[in-house]
Amino acid sequence: MDRFLQKPAPGVLLGKTGKQKPTRVEAGEDGGMAEKRPRREPPGDTSHQAGLSWRQIRGEGLNCDYTILFGKAEADKIFRELEQDVEYFTGLTLSPKPWLPVLERIRDRVSDVTGQTFNFVLVNRYKDGCDHIGEHRDDERELAPRTPIASVSFGACRDFFFRHKASRGKPGGRLGDTVRLQLAHGSLLMMNHPTNTHWYHSLPVRKKVLAPRVNLTFRKILPKK
Repeated sequence: MDRFLQKPAPGVLLGKTGKQKPTRVEAGEDGGMAEKRPRREPPGDTSHQAGLSWRQIRGEGLNCDYTILFGKAEADKIFRELEQDVEYFTGLTLSPKPWLPVLERIRDRVSDVTGQTFNFVLVNRYKDGCDHIGEHRDDERELAPRTPIASVSFGACRDFFFRHKASRGKPGGRLGDTVRLQLAHGSLLMMNHPTNTHWYHSLPVRKKVLAPRVNLTFRKILPKK
């Protein structure tokens, strides 16, 4: 997975990941489980989300909502912008960068349909299905407590797994402790509280996937003291 950085530089943090890991950029303003059938009722404030078909994913401590946020033509255009407006790099250094206009537009659309505000984005690029991320939780101390994380995907459709923390490292695990989604081009996945407390998530290797994918995770970060 490559990291990428906006070309015209200054809020985004860059850094290198290991081999076959995604490239990433961070931008900030201030430096049992059952998958329910799709429904027309969006989470939270319905005044923000008219016309979207939401799928609710619920379980023991699992609270997520999924929808196609961008139509194909608009998603294609955004994907081209993300590919054209960044340069790929390697290295371990971190360097702050400002928001790109395309990132601001995506953030504003997510805020419009969810009623949530975000001041930080992490951008990962997966060059193909060999790029992947292992099981982890987005539980950094800088995250504002109980706030959702919005994950927006462009490019190749990839499998995405949730695994309950109680089943990690145990063969088989409990029935229903793993949930699989397919994150489509132009999709939005809202990971609501307390999902990151109880569930790990991952993007596994899929060698048959030859096309790239770009993922943006919007967060609300507490200001540094």
